[in-house]
Amino acid sequence: MTELNFKGKEFVYNHHLSVPFRPLVMHDDKGIGEPSLNGNLVIHGDNLHALKALLPLYAGKVDCIFIDPPYNTGNENWCYNDNVNAPMIREWLDSNPVGAEDGLRHDKWCAMMWPRLRMLHELLADHGVIFMTVDDHEAHRLVDICSEVFGVDNHVATFIWRKVDSPNDNKVAITPDHDYVICFARDISAAQFKRMAAPSILKAYPRKDDDGRPYRDRLLKKNGRNSLRRDRPTMFFPLEDPDGNDVLPIHDNGEEARWSMGKKGIAKHKAAGTLVWKRIEKLGSEVWEPYTREFAPTEDPTRPFPTIWADVDTMRQAKAMLRRMFGTSDLFDTPKTVKLVARAFEIAARKDAIVLGAC
Repeated sequence: MTELNFKGKEFVYNHHLSVPFRPLVMHDDKGIGEPSLNGNLVIHGDNLHALKALLPLYAGKVDCIFIDPPYNTGNENWCYNDNVNAPMIREWLDSNPVGAEDGLRHDKWCAMMWPRLRMLHELLADHGVIFMTVDDHEAHRLVDICSEVFGVDNHVATFIWRKVDSPNDNKVAITPDHDYVICFARDISAAQFKRMAAPSILKAYPRKDDDGRPYRDRLLKKNGRNSLRRDRPTMFFPLEDPDGNDVLPIHDNGEEARWSMGKKGIAKHKAAGTLVWKRIEKLGSEVWEPYTREFAPTEDPTRPFPTIWADVDTMRQAKAMLRRMFGTSDLFDTPKTVKLVARAFEIAARKDAIVLGAC
């Protein structure tokens, strides 16, 4: 497997094991209701220490995680503050904050992310999924790190979030209108992903049968790409029409075509009564043409979630919400919207799930 090498990797590789456990101290005056470590928690502190404190309670139990790490644009001036006892790391600590002029800022970012991702991996249940926001500055390195920590085969998808919905008047050649939401699973074979509601699917079934069921009829003959007899020879065979004559799949130009399914699939349609023959005009004469009848989903139709998220709120809506709540939108450089986080949980979180968010 291809590995990502960065300065300091040997020093932080197992650093998550040496981080001391710290107790979670309850603040009754800042909570709601009876204080309890078994309920909803808001933890203030270094996220490395917070994750280590959560391990005894939630190792292998978290269903879904959403994190928003530093984008490392060079303008954030974030600090590397992990207590790693190596001369090079100690030198890094003395040179904080990490800015655009720091030639090792990408190495420092990787060294900061590595132990945190190792702990997040331990917190996830076998079916658990993690979502991570990032932009072009570190997206490729984050995928490489996660491929080592979680396993390359557990990369679920890299989603694209359209974060800007208004023209960018900055004098730049290319406007960065999107961020990435990188998703990995603890074990992709155990992960379960929900589907999104898609009522528009019903529009594809314009007719109704005598029982009021919406349906559509699809031509049994394959059209378009790979539609010739030579592409799938076993799907070129005669069918008996209502008049008892053999019908072969032939294109309008006279080329031998093929059916869109084999004999077993057609037999199932015959048994279900969904092989439909229609009289059509073809090459100047009326002929029988076979169709397969498909009925609309009986329940609310759904489809898989797409990897492009252009239907959730953008940063403009996120900043507007911050202004309403706090009177200013300057609390975060790249605020995330409630609907963006909700989309991740909607895809991967179960009912009564344990979810974790970190920034």
